[in-house]
Amino acid sequence: MHAEAKEAFIAISITDPDAGIQELIFEQFLSFKNILHSSLNEEWEWQLHTRDENYKTVSRIVKFLPGASIYRQEDWPALISFFKPRIIALDEFWSDAQYSFDLFK
Repeated sequence: MHAEAKEAFIAISITDPDAGIQELIFEQFLSFKNILHSSLNEEWEWQLHTRDENYKTVSRIVKFLPGASIYRQEDWPALISFFKPRIIALDEFWSDAQYSFDLFK
């Protein structure tokens, strides 16, 4: 989860420093794409080898909430409503899918 002055987002971030490993993990997630989107009840954006806020190469599956600011108290209910159901859905998805990623440990 990330919230800043102009937007918020929640993501599954793949941060391995080896771009090839990132791509393998990303492809493994792609094999679960329908299950993930079904768990989330929405589609997320899939980004292979993008730059994060620290300019590091990452791959991620992400959903943005543009225009919301952590610094505006009136945005806090929207941020909570955005993050809470997605965290719960990601936890449910991961409880089923995590074993398929054991080979990357």
